[in-house]
Amino acid sequence: IPSVSSIVPESCLLIVVGLLVGGLIKGVGEKPPILKSDIFFLFLLPPIILDAGYFLPLRPFTENLGTILIFAVVGTLWNAFFLGGLMYAVCQLGGPGLNHIGLLANLLFGSIISAVDPVAVLAVFEEIHINELLHILVFGESLLNDAVTVVLYHLFEEFASFEQVTILDIILGFLSFFVVSLGGVLVGVIYGVIAAFTSRFTSHIRVIEPLFVFLYSYMAYLSAELFHLSGIMALIAAGVVMRPYVEANISHKSHTTIKYFLKMWSSVSETLIFIFLGVSTVAGHHYWNWTFVISTLFFCLIARVLGVLVLTWFINKFRIVKLTPKDQFIIAYGGLRGAIAFSLGYLLDYKHFGMRDMFLTAIITVIFFTVFVQGMTIRPLVDLLAVKKKQETKRSINEEIHTQFLDHLLTGIEDICGHYGHHHWKDKLNRFNKKYVKKCLIAGERSKEPQLIAFYHKMEMKQAIELVESGGIGKIPSAVSTVSIQNINPQTLPLERAIPALSKDKEEEIRKILRTNLQKTRQRLRSYNRHTLVADPYEEAWNQMLLRRQKARQLEQKMNNYLTVPAHRLDSPTMSRARIGSDPLAYEPKEDSENLPIITIDPASPQSPESVDLMSEEPKGCSGLPPSPEEDEEGLVMRVKEPSSPGTDDVFTPGTSDSPSSQRMMRCLSDPGPRPEPEEGEPFIPKGQ
Repeated sequence: IPSVSSIVPESCLLIVVGLLVGGLIKGVGEKPPILKSDIFFLFLLPPIILDAGYFLPLRPFTENLGTILIFAVVGTLWNAFFLGGLMYAVCQLGGPGLNHIGLLANLLFGSIISAVDPVAVLAVFEEIHINELLHILVFGESLLNDAVTVVLYHLFEEFASFEQVTILDIILGFLSFFVVSLGGVLVGVIYGVIAAFTSRFTSHIRVIEPLFVFLYSYMAYLSAELFHLSGIMALIAAGVVMRPYVEANISHKSHTTIKYFLKMWSSVSETLIFIFLGVSTVAGHHYWNWTFVISTLFFCLIARVLGVLVLTWFINKFRIVKLTPKDQFIIAYGGLRGAIAFSLGYLLDYKHFGMRDMFLTAIITVIFFTVFVQGMTIRPLVDLLAVKKKQETKRSINEEIHTQFLDHLLTGIEDICGHYGHHHWKDKLNRFNKKYVKKCLIAGERSKEPQLIAFYHKMEMKQAIELVESGGIGKIPSAVSTVSIQNINPQTLPLERAIPALSKDKEEEIRKILRTNLQKTRQRLRSYNRHTLVADPYEEAWNQMLLRRQKARQLEQKMNNYLTVPAHRLDSPTMSRARIGSDPLAYEPKEDSENLPIITIDPASPQSPESVDLMSEEPKGCSGLPPSPEEDEEGLVMRVKEPSSPGTDDVFTPGTSDSPSSQRMMRCLSDPGPRPEPEEGEPFIPKGQ
């Protein structure tokens, strides 16, 4: 029924089926089966985790590993202690039914219920097709928080049997986290290498190749669980390590078998887990306490939201691609709980934890709320907030080339800067892998095959299979590669250019130059620091020249201020006529001003100039040339000031207006002379100005 499954997630429908089946079994008088923890942890959980680890998108996972680890470790610890402490306070204030529950029991309950469940996250997030960044952040957190959950669970369970908990016990408990997580990863890496090495020798018996992948992965999980290490981290490490080498060794049929068998196995396990959750809800013993259950649900949501907001604020200080408020909401809202919490609660011993039934009831309530309410509403919320969806695109050779080119470029930039970033270490790991590991774990010529060629072969095989399945193989000659169909009629290749041969001495000399200059970049170049930079010998000369130029400009400015007084702003012709009409004697020239130019303005003439530029006026006789008869009649000549050519320096290049005669003329025209004190009754423009 597509209309139902588009609204309700598959996990919710399976729980409903489980509830119906459990009710039916109970209705006919039989005892419904309960999801036992051994069955869950030994048989149902490993296929789901192996499928997730084997097909883990490694590039986005490693690029966001820091963020994932902070959410998984710090976030889970915060949830566990915040929830445990608040639930202890609720138990102390909640009346006689809850007073007997101690701090350790509440902290244990907090550690069980705080971890995000990978099965529930996978079931919901794969249906809503969220973008790759958010998916890997939430799913990566749900995978890696297993170590924290295992440590806290076993720690508080052990502490419950102690008469007194000392400081040493707490320190050992803290150290056990590193042992559990890193020990699980180490076990997974060892089994992954063994699986890759075994697959090197299976070329003559292809049938059992998939078996080794499943066998060694399951052995890694069991070995880790045997020593109370993190089995989930062991499975992920084994899957990630073995995949590139195993796929290079095994046949294509074996690869298809592994892929579809893992998908089928994990799908069956997921279905059984959710159905068993529904059946166990009907079959189990429950003890309902309103105060405890509602407080648990409320504090779970509060702890998740606060943890995500605070941690994201801290993480965004170091991330290049920041997590937006929408992303934070989806991360907080996607913290689903599932069957791992139920199974851990079911494992509790009645002898030390008499309130186990109440804990299980609260855990089932939280699981149902997160899976049903959050799982059903996350899809419409993603659409409402317009969160970026996953783009289904096929990888191409072009994309692969550009990705590798950018990786090399960033590694080179880090090398030049002397910065040991993650590109540097990734490049070191790739070199070590190519030089030593591939030769040991990959058989034949495939170990020396470049990455691009291997990717091309993979694409070619994939495209050939798609072509066969679509029925288009009959139209193409069998000898032609399906990736290179466009090159059926190859053109004649141009003649190869003759490369001049170098003598041995010349070649050795070039090698020596390159070796001395390129080999020791690490020793010569340090990290960039403005305090340790070598001084530039030309820098002082440039500074001196700039200072001299600045002083020259300031001196010229001061001289202009001493020698010139700013000219009055000229009025419009109408205002000028009005003022002259009011007092014609105000514009009479002085007796000793025969040499000064006279501007004659006819008040009645409408053709008077709108404005006069005093800077570009030169009277007759001031330019050093004898006055012409035409100039004699005109009285005043207007000349346009030529713009300075680009690139000339206005400090050191003298202009036309800098000559002594023009400066004298400027002073003549702009200096109004001594100004008398204005008296009452005088005209608006004083006489003599």
